[in-house]
Amino acid sequence: MSLLSPKSSPLSLHPSTASPASNNRFPFPLTSIRVSTLNHKHSLKYSSNRSRVSLRKRIHVKSPDSNTTESVSASSDGSSSSSTTSFLSFLCPLLKLFSGGDPSQERNYTLEVATSSLSTLARLPWGSRSLFENLNNQETTTSDPPKPLQLYEFEACPFCRRVQEAMTELDLSTEVYPCPKGSVRHREIVRKIGGKEQFPFLVDPNTGVSIYESGDIVKYLFQQYGKGRSPSTGLLESTLFTGWVPTILRAGRGMTLWEKARLDPPSKKLELFSFENNPNARLVREALCELELPYILQNVGTGSQRTKLLVDVSGFQEVPYLIDPNTGAEIGDYKKILAYLFQTYSAAAT
Repeated sequence: MSLLSPKSSPLSLHPSTASPASNNRFPFPLTSIRVSTLNHKHSLKYSSNRSRVSLRKRIHVKSPDSNTTESVSASSDGSSSSSTTSFLSFLCPLLKLFSGGDPSQERNYTLEVATSSLSTLARLPWGSRSLFENLNNQETTTSDPPKPLQLYEFEACPFCRRVQEAMTELDLSTEVYPCPKGSVRHREIVRKIGGKEQFPFLVDPNTGVSIYESGDIVKYLFQQYGKGRSPSTGLLESTLFTGWVPTILRAGRGMTLWEKARLDPPSKKLELFSFENNPNARLVREALCELELPYILQNVGTGSQRTKLLVDVSGFQEVPYLIDPNTGAEIGDYKKILAYLFQTYSAAAT
């Protein structure tokens, strides 16, 4: 099926002026593509600064389920958007039931780690190790592209989780812009760039491409940065069952904006060393989402070439490890990180 087919999803074209000028995060023309299979030949057209620019390439699409949506509003198994939205909304009361309603308060860490560890087991082995650990033992550079990838997501979303697992396996770092329910910043940016609130949403400034749909994003990442490897079946399937397990076990943590979070973002992005399937790091990513704090995610799965960088800055290989350039704080214990984040970035702290 071609993207030019009347039944296929149209190419969504957005000039560089689509993003707020004050953010200055997107100084490049963005092209939104919704595809299931990306080949090396693309067909893109976009306009920038009122001057029409054409770039002739081709896209071939093989999409047996091209009408399904994988986001906060629909699911990959073809279920209706209303049922999925209702299911996510049902988890919000559970968040209050297990946490006392305020994620900044003292927690039962035994329960927290237990449910997060079970979530890790549910997604084993995806998102735990780099696929390139034995590719070249003498290679010391990371596989990151020249410009950082930008991912808009929220931690409780099973489809966002699949993209993060792929990034761990591809040993990619990324800029993460959390988009919890009640977002005051990042959801609006996604709506202006892509035209709708749907997650995950990937922006690649290296190619000028932006993409919705978790399956499409995973395929794109492997094609663009996978060094010839193909996505494992588990990254493209199984989301209906094992993908929802962490969301349910964690009772919707990382879904909703904390009501006492600061409305203004910090001047510099925080930096987190983590990998997707680490149970302790998951707790920290949930907090970053609930505070809507943008951060640089340094993926350091088993065998990652970024491990040496982690050892250099922290002195050990354990994650999570948080660096906050706004205050100079560097913290390696997840409990201390959680306490620091909710204390430093609450509205009362301003």
